[in-house]
Amino acid sequence: MNQQLEQELISSWQERQEYAEQMQPVLGKLYRNRAIEISVYGRPLLGASAIEIIKAHRTVRLKEQNKLRLRESWPLLQALNEMELAPAHIDLGRLAYAYHYDPAFKSHSINDYLASQLSSIVNVEDQQQSQDVVLYGFGRIGRLLARLLIERQGTNNKLRLKAVVVRGGKEGDLEKRASLLRRDSVHGPFNGSITIDVEKNAIKANGSYIQVIYANSPTEVDYTKYGIENAIVVDNTGMWRDEEGLGQHLLSKGVKKVLLTAPGKGNIKNIVYGVNDNDILSGDNILSAASCTTNAITPVLKALDQKYVIESGHVETVHSYTNDQNLIDNFHKGDRRGRSAPLNMVITETGAATAVAKAYPKLQGKLTGSSIRVPTPNVSLAILNLHLGESTDKTAINEYLRDIALFSPLQHQIDFTASKEIVSSDLVGTRAPSVVDSQATIVAGNRATLYVWYDNEFGYSCQVMKVLQHMSDLVYPTLPEPLPSKHW
Repeated sequence: MNQQLEQELISSWQERQEYAEQMQPVLGKLYRNRAIEISVYGRPLLGASAIEIIKAHRTVRLKEQNKLRLRESWPLLQALNEMELAPAHIDLGRLAYAYHYDPAFKSHSINDYLASQLSSIVNVEDQQQSQDVVLYGFGRIGRLLARLLIERQGTNNKLRLKAVVVRGGKEGDLEKRASLLRRDSVHGPFNGSITIDVEKNAIKANGSYIQVIYANSPTEVDYTKYGIENAIVVDNTGMWRDEEGLGQHLLSKGVKKVLLTAPGKGNIKNIVYGVNDNDILSGDNILSAASCTTNAITPVLKALDQKYVIESGHVETVHSYTNDQNLIDNFHKGDRRGRSAPLNMVITETGAATAVAKAYPKLQGKLTGSSIRVPTPNVSLAILNLHLGESTDKTAINEYLRDIALFSPLQHQIDFTASKEIVSSDLVGTRAPSVVDSQATIVAGNRATLYVWYDNEFGYSCQVMKVLQHMSDLVYPTLPEPLPSKHW
């Protein structure tokens, strides 16, 4: 490599670093003060490092004809920071790319362009009220939800984590709870500061004051004693899955609604956000966020059904072992589930295939399902074997799903990868509940096999958060509006 080329590469990298570092405080300020969340082609930049900001811009080249430079998006971010905007999710990448490469905007100034693209939130007063949230149960999902709620801490934060409820604790329980929140063997360390108040039995994390309440049943708790009113309780225990059991929460003072992080039984609506969230009504007091697998497969199945019509299919999940399995051989009421989870692949059942119909009724009776639990702690794979109503090919299906992931109303539910080297550990921390592995797609006429990755902990928790926001009437627009898709 000649010296001139080497110097050009160093200068280019340094320039990108400097722009990314300039972006960081602006991104934080926009969120904390105005509840504006910035992303680049769906990749969130809230709390992102300089390198992560650079990488987010880098991925644009995989999705568009041209690459997007940080120096091209930076002026638009500066302009956004000067505007009076209502809370929203804003895709800076799509705004900047269209501004620089769409001939329709060639004569527009940045301010005029942004004013037209964001007209629905410009000079609009934010009148939405804050919402108290209680986490009932503080296991894997509970702690991830706590992280997601805490990362949104700021003066304009509307979802406020006020308390967690756990069973009666032994000596040192509070320290243990805080330590588990601080350190996670799968998801890494907590991004921030955590301290405990032993006297008041509370955890302080990044400015959030979280009351730890010890109780053995929902009816024991009076939340108003802790200044909590009209709270939404997120039940992470899975102990109760019907209206009678979950209704116990509604008997507690200070509670108005309940959200279950497991499939609900009976008449409880199972919500897969992005698919049937329109079914959420203001009068719904008890809702379910379904399961991680149902959230992973339903968006992809809906997209494929709307294009090709699914006649029948079988869903096979290669699923990481979960807390309800045994770490070593022991009694378990389920078949084979008593065998050691870290040492074996275990054939078992999944209800996700039939549960799809609760969120997307058009597939009622069309799907079967089974599961293989494997010795990994997180990230799972769903294999969709489908009979379609028309013949197609691998290229057409992949292009369609890529388009859906970028531009459709399902853009927050479906992600897409074309990597030839991706493995499960690469997907830890993925916010989309499903990631289509395009390299693995197989199509023969009207038969298609698709491979869908999902972080069954974090990706699912992000879906739970969306349902929680909807229940709180905190539904913010995603701008710019999705482009008219040729497929959708």
